[in-house]
Amino acid sequence: MAGPISSGAGATAPHAPGTRYGPALALLASLFFMWGFITVINNTLLPHLRSVFELSYTQTTLIESVWFIAYFFASIPSAKLIERVGYQKSMVIGLLVMAAGALGMTLAASIPSYGVTLVMLFVIASGITLLQVAANPYVAVVGRPETASSRLNLVQAMNSAGTMLAPMFGAYLILGRSKGGTAQGDVVLTQAERLADAQSVILPYVLVAIVLVVLAFVIARFPLPAMGAATQRHDREERRKYSLWSHRNLVFGIPAIFIYLIAEIGVANLFVNFVSQPQIANLTHEQAGNYLTFLWGGMMVGRFAGSAIMQKFDAGHVLAAFSVGAFVVMLVTVFTTGPVAMWSLILVGLFHSIMFPTIFTLGIKGLGPLTEEGSGLLIMAIAGGALVVVQGWLADSYGLQTSFLLTAACELYVLFYALWGSKTTNALPDQQVTQ
Repeated sequence: MAGPISSGAGATAPHAPGTRYGPALALLASLFFMWGFITVINNTLLPHLRSVFELSYTQTTLIESVWFIAYFFASIPSAKLIERVGYQKSMVIGLLVMAAGALGMTLAASIPSYGVTLVMLFVIASGITLLQVAANPYVAVVGRPETASSRLNLVQAMNSAGTMLAPMFGAYLILGRSKGGTAQGDVVLTQAERLADAQSVILPYVLVAIVLVVLAFVIARFPLPAMGAATQRHDREERRKYSLWSHRNLVFGIPAIFIYLIAEIGVANLFVNFVSQPQIANLTHEQAGNYLTFLWGGMMVGRFAGSAIMQKFDAGHVLAAFSVGAFVVMLVTVFTTGPVAMWSLILVGLFHSIMFPTIFTLGIKGLGPLTEEGSGLLIMAIAGGALVVVQGWLADSYGLQTSFLLTAACELYVLFYALWGSKTTNALPDQQVTQ
């Protein structure tokens, strides 16, 4: 999944002729890469934990639900923290919180404990939420204002690069080093095997923690541009004149983000278990984890292609076309078997690629001085990923393959939003904020 895009919120840094923003932008892009990478490690971690703790699909998807609940609870405290200590220090704190959670995962693996695992994943996700709230405004100010859109697309691609590489990392260092991950189909492990499998998580999370601490140190020492606050009082007074709820594109955009996240996270989390089934591809979890790379790779390719297409065609129409494509391939996934079902599920990544950033930009269109509040609500809507537990319940009750009908239903709401819900009402002039 990509980080949300903020536009028109906050003051822009002054641009001096000849100033080189490349190093700062590269450093910011590394944050998008890291939270995409760490988020998608969960997709290989979940089938691993399912065998270690002998979990049902409901319990397995509850792990991811806890992850996305953090977006709901941590968003407002993150904004308060940024207001108190500033953006750069908040980025450092976010990385250190993530590192602490990663080290906590080694504790959970040593015990092993399902409960401690849930707590530590919540800690990691809270750190990512703080990064999302803090890093996005910087992308808009590092460089010339007229190239801001190009920079945002670049960091989105870096986020996708992280999501594409994470499954290979997880498949090799988690699934590939465990009995449950290398066995054919579901396997019942002995107590000794479950303990050994649980401890296979220690090395990858130690490596992740080290990288996060190093990145925190680099950002703490890096001279990032300061964000001015000279116009904040004026902005607050201006916002009181308008109502967020008079903007149809935002009102329907919030549930669109919420519902889309259910689809994206459900596909990614249950992919390994689905393609491992004998009637689908009959792969080991390790082999299936490698195919997950194609799912996320399709999202990266789709974002580049979608960005080019939207230069010539209306974003809402492109979103509608992609949602129809996603609906069709999900029906193929549900009603076929073998390689066709597997590759159709992989193909949905291509159609999902543009949904988050496109819904987000359509949702804040025409908000003017309300852009900041609208962006915050859309960020909180990422918590929709927590409802992936509903698909876990459907998988337990009606079968894993049938549960993807929920995904197909989510695509229909995105189609509704693209064709009607995204139309702006009471549009306000874009906010021009200078330092």
